[in-house]
Amino acid sequence: MPELPEVETVVRTLRTLVTGKKIERVSVLLPRIIRRPDDVEEFKALLAGQTIHAVERRAKFIKFILDRDLLLSHLRMEGRYGLYRQDEPVEKHTHVIFHFTDGTELRYRDVRQFGTMDVFPLGQEETAGPLTKLGPEPLDEGFTLQLFRSMLQGRKTKIKPLLLNQEFLVGLGNIYVDEALFRARLHPERIAGELKPKETARLHECIIGTLSEAIRQGGSSVKSYVNGQGEMGMFQQSLHVYGRKGEPCTVCSTPIVRYVVGGRGTHMCPKCQQ
Repeated sequence: MPELPEVETVVRTLRTLVTGKKIERVSVLLPRIIRRPDDVEEFKALLAGQTIHAVERRAKFIKFILDRDLLLSHLRMEGRYGLYRQDEPVEKHTHVIFHFTDGTELRYRDVRQFGTMDVFPLGQEETAGPLTKLGPEPLDEGFTLQLFRSMLQGRKTKIKPLLLNQEFLVGLGNIYVDEALFRARLHPERIAGELKPKETARLHECIIGTLSEAIRQGGSSVKSYVNGQGEMGMFQQSLHVYGRKGEPCTVCSTPIVRYVVGGRGTHMCPKCQQ
């Protein structure tokens, strides 16, 4: 599943591709992608005639800001967007097409068919639907060390599952939690509320640093991720532990191990993260 850096990269690409374009009509080829409104014809009617004024990100969601409404999109496992000319052939697994008045089309393709789209009146997206229970953004200025310490205080759960919880802190998935914990030299099963002040400070810094570096490199193309122009991310070349089971640690040469924590495959160095 794309994590914060991948979604942020897609958003930045889409911003350059579709901002200012007016939707003439919408084709929905797989109705179950649309969650709100539950009537697909209403979904199409709501969006027709509106202009995309901005593309933003909240957690792992893509927000298309329109005239009156907000289109909220989640890529899930393998969803992807691409801009095409209307005379170009439609690829298999294309489920939603936004036809623009200038003759181009934004197409949503999803092999796994897990992606979702919701439409909300502008301003109501934070009070209803999937955005209501999300935690802080790790790259916002408000995510201070003081806030992070208060968030961890009294938490009796293991640190890795906690960081994966989108109600605690958004945007982090398996890749970047493993990488941040390695950089912070913390074992994934440490109890969150028992981290020492220096460890909390290291982890805070490493979460922000890892995500920022990944965005600069366009995200991680570990499986099928590409941005809105079909380009792969490059951060997978900088991964220290994720997907490197049995390979030598980049710091101490100890073989990286993989095991399960909280139901999720976890990669770590048994020497650097004792």
